[in-house]
Amino acid sequence: MTAIEPIDESRTVAVVGAGTMGQGIAQVALVAGHPVRLYDAVPGQAAQAAEAIGARLDRLVEKGRMDAARRDAARARLYPAADLAELADAALVVEAVLEQLAVKQELFTALEKIVADDCVLATNTSSLSVTAVAGALERPGRFVGLHFFNPAPLLPLVEVVTGHATDEETATRAWATAAAWGKTPVRCADTPGFIVNRVARPFYAEAFAVYEEQGADPATIDAVLRESGGFRMGPFELTDLIGQDVNEAVTRSVWESFFHSPKFLPSLTQRRLVEARRLGRKSGHGWFSYAEGATKPAPHTAEPADAPEYVVVEGDLGAAGELIAMISDAGIMVRHEDEDKGTRLLLPSGGQLVLADGQTSAEFRDVVYFDLALDYRSATRIALSAADSVQGQTLKQATGLFQALGKQVSVIGDVPGMIVARTVAMLGDLALDAVAKGVATAEDIDTAMRLGVNYPLGPVEWNAKLGPDWAWELLGNLHESVPTGRYARSLALHQWSYETSQEDAS
Repeated sequence: MTAIEPIDESRTVAVVGAGTMGQGIAQVALVAGHPVRLYDAVPGQAAQAAEAIGARLDRLVEKGRMDAARRDAARARLYPAADLAELADAALVVEAVLEQLAVKQELFTALEKIVADDCVLATNTSSLSVTAVAGALERPGRFVGLHFFNPAPLLPLVEVVTGHATDEETATRAWATAAAWGKTPVRCADTPGFIVNRVARPFYAEAFAVYEEQGADPATIDAVLRESGGFRMGPFELTDLIGQDVNEAVTRSVWESFFHSPKFLPSLTQRRLVEARRLGRKSGHGWFSYAEGATKPAPHTAEPADAPEYVVVEGDLGAAGELIAMISDAGIMVRHEDEDKGTRLLLPSGGQLVLADGQTSAEFRDVVYFDLALDYRSATRIALSAADSVQGQTLKQATGLFQALGKQVSVIGDVPGMIVARTVAMLGDLALDAVAKGVATAEDIDTAMRLGVNYPLGPVEWNAKLGPDWAWELLGNLHESVPTGRYARSLALHQWSYETSQEDAS
């Protein structure tokens, strides 16, 4: 079979929509060597956008990232168009206009009458169905989704979305073209949210749920996910950066597209922020204030406490196993008892320290839960969860133990699954479900989540690291505590857990 080549760089790429995203896509194609035609329905907007792109190329030269000759050649290939008819020679047209189905369908219906039969038509939509946009076309087979991430010149990920009627050759050519442009393309089926916006929902939703359950404040939740979970930003600060209206609209769109599935339920508190026009940085206030002179709230950090003289280890602590050596290295005596009794640490107070498992501290006598960490050695903060009934001495000893390991400690409410653990478990469950339903391969999902939203590990990779029973047991316990369907384990997680367990046992 002959390999499908990318669109030759001598062929024209047209971009319709000269806003921020359209300009970014045009710049990517331009720097890759294509002649680029830029069109916008607003008179004069394309010419202004071309000037803005030229100015950005100038800055690249100033920073030493592009030589002057290459810049001059690129600027000479950029043509602002005053009429759609000027796009007739395009081999690829990428649309970045309003996220309204009727607007996009009208545009592509007009383009279909203008461009040649071999021209690939692509939408940059992030929330609409690629299949629905193509539904108005006479030849939907040449239509594909090319979802760039903002800013397009800097972020490497491109989701190549195959609509229901997209020809395989079209999708493969689009993938090859994005790769030729220096991007990292991933293939996915036309599903609500594609890969990133589908799989990422729990990162926001679980944090908002912990807040709504009065488990912790936004600054503390953000700090735990950053400093223990290894995420680049916390969900509260990130949605303030994105815009609460934008993030909430994506969540609502995915939820509605999945017929109001509880797994994608939007946050009522975030809805109230949007209604109050507290949209984040762009409005001066979101979860946090950005007014002049405002200071960001500090996360809750426990006061210093004495470390216990010893701990008793039952079991290997599973995903937190590396803590045993760390405790010993800190000069705290470690004793081991029968592994059959469970996986926990016993403290001198008689209380227990247990890795978050989806249950609540109130269900047991004198149990303090501790949260999952990406890497316990490099983590700088650990969250603890305790019911009001826990002895004060037990909580102090648990706090002092982690402080002796060099960690700051945040004590949160009695939240089942805590913060990092429930977030990672939900991400992994949605990722495996997407693989099982043919949305994308496990490799492409992990790549998309690392590059698209800067996750420290891909969710499928994270699942494998934690083992076959971890997410299965945590979500099972969560579902028992909160039987709304939100934490119901997917069939894919069930099958993966069972098959992996069998492989490990053989």
